Amino acid sequence: MPLSAALLLSATFGSAFAFDFDNVAKQAKELAASSYSKPEGSLPKEIANLDYGQYKEIRFRPEKSTWRSQKLPFELAFFHQGYAFDQPVKINEINGQSVREIRFDPNDFDFGALKVDPRKMRGLGFAGFRVHFPLNTPKYKDEVLSFLGASYFRGLGKDQTYGLSARGLAIDTGLSSGEEFPRFTEFWIERPKASDKDLTIYALLNSRRVTGAYRFVLKPGVDSTVDVKAQLYLRENVSKLGLAPLTSMFLHGDNQRSPVDDYRPEVHDSDGLSVASGTGEWIWRPLVNPKRLLVTSYSLSNPAGFGLMQRDRSFASYQDLNAHYENQPSAWVQPKGNWGNGRVELVQIPTPDETNDNIVAFWVPETQPKVGQPFNLEYTLSWQKDAEKRPPLSWVTQTRRGLGVLKKTDDNVIGLVVDFEGPVFKKLSDKVQPEGVVSADDNGKVLEAKVERNDVTGGWRMTVRVRRNEDNKPVELRGFLRGGSTTLSETWSYILPPN
Repeated sequence: MPLSAALLLSATFGSAFAFDFDNVAKQAKELAASSYSKPEGSLPKEIANLDYGQYKEIRFRPEKSTWRSQKLPFELAFFHQGYAFDQPVKINEINGQSVREIRFDPNDFDFGALKVDPRKMRGLGFAGFRVHFPLNTPKYKDEVLSFLGASYFRGLGKDQTYGLSARGLAIDTGLSSGEEFPRFTEFWIERPKASDKDLTIYALLNSRRVTGAYRFVLKPGVDSTVDVKAQLYLRENVSKLGLAPLTSMFLHGDNQRSPVDDYRPEVHDSDGLSVASGTGEWIWRPLVNPKRLLVTSYSLSNPAGFGLMQRDRSFASYQDLNAHYENQPSAWVQPKGNWGNGRVELVQIPTPDETNDNIVAFWVPETQPKVGQPFNLEYTLSWQKDAEKRPPLSWVTQTRRGLGVLKKTDDNVIGLVVDFEGPVFKKLSDKVQPEGVVSADDNGKVLEAKVERNDVTGGWRMTVRVRRNEDNKPVELRGFLRGGSTTLSETWSYILPPN
């Protein structure tokens, strides 16, 4: 190696020429000190004008997968630019002490029925990539993680199908000023050893007001996990910084019937937000598809975790042979270290169909990072199905809205049925009759909270009747089951949106 090249590598990657998180953090810091340059798309019109269905015609050829010929446990496949994904992403491989760029080649893609000349695609780049690993059978490498678009990524565990997404960062989500979408502009992926069961990915994030360095350590399994480490730098102050954001879809469910003729009883990637406070309280908020933007939050100190969950695992609840919502994962964020004071915020946006991700949940720190100063964050993100994170006592399995056989004499009276299940009920003495403790905010009055045994599930059902005072305002409800002086369940936290 020429002396000049050796000195350059030493300056860039350290004395041992090893690339690690600090190298990306250094780039993020330097990037934040310079003014932001907005990327411009320059796709050929044959690709830029594709709709989503046409874009899906472009497939990466599996035989071209990175590391396939080396027979390593992980393989990389790539997404072509096109449709909404008009910005190229640079992707590099770390192999021991060397770093090389994985070059885009249009011949690595099958364009299906599209009338596209691959020669016009030369000079483009990748839109993103996906990771494959033998998750469900040793004979086939399943897709377990993908990065595509802005800072979005999705993961899968055993016997799961894609549903909700995670993001590197959310900025000003739900504000009238508009949302800023930071973007992963470059990745570095460590080549695994033949015996490795995890994969390390580094990423550089950039946007008008924020830059960041990320490290993702993927561990595929029954519940695949991603250990996330981030260091952020603000170019200028932001109004709302959303950390560890999750993005999902809720169209209708057991608590909100479809307003149109739909054979599917429920359509959603997630049916609720679960929050584990640092004090031991668990909170469950069923999701809704509101008529207008709805933003709510829970103030906490050092949360134990939060997630957008898909608790209903019955095919009968969805009846969708394509989406298979019953197999879509829940995503659980478990903080590392003390996150301090802040809030878990839930943003729910109206949507007319299931093509829009209208649900976002994230952590907002009480103290915003200072411009130019590093802000560090670590957490584990789990993609769960069969062993979902749940409260230790009991949890809500469904919330149904309606008065049932009761005659409606007042249009402002609303009926809700909440079912609880959990191990605490197996130990409950026959002499203990659980009671429902339910409260409403100033816009509602609880008329009834009746609890009865659910002989089918072995749990307990709480029936609530509440009167709304002003129809154009929401009603915040809160309830749980109690046996004597002992709390038996998580807290059911429900919001009735304005009519």
